[in-house]
Amino acid sequence: MKVKCAIGKKGIKSKKREGDLTTPKGTFKIKSIFFRKDRIKRLKSKIKLKQIRKDMGWCDDPKSKKYNTLIKYPFNYKSEKFYRSDNIYDIILVLNYNMKPIKKNKGSAIFIHVAKKNFKQTEGCVAISKSNLKKLINFLDKKTRVKII
Repeated sequence: MKVKCAIGKKGIKSKKREGDLTTPKGTFKIKSIFFRKDRIKRLKSKIKLKQIRKDMGWCDDPKSKKYNTLIKYPFNYKSEKFYRSDNIYDIILVLNYNMKPIKKNKGSAIFIHVAKKNFKQTEGCVAISKSNLKKLINFLDKKTRVKII
């Protein structure tokens, strides 16, 4: 399935660093799928779906022992809140970038999420339209790989 997407402001790079505004080059598994139940109805996938709660986020602070993992608020380090007023995190596909092992400063919170209306560039994620993301989820399973080139 080919769809229009937005990527990091500074393009795609093989040697990603935390905060460099690039999308990592490579082939990745989809580790998990999160969604806002209050905004997304009737979502189905062969990959387990997890509901986003107000206290959920993702640590993107290399100083934290929880770097590049799901966290719960309150949290004392830099992080990405999942429960937002805009819609970009209504659906989040977490890619297994920089996991097993997690290396500090190599980059974190690499997701496929909902694009802004004008497909504004991201801080390193891949963003596609909400309708395409919902369609895409129907085809995904544990063997699916996302190739970023």
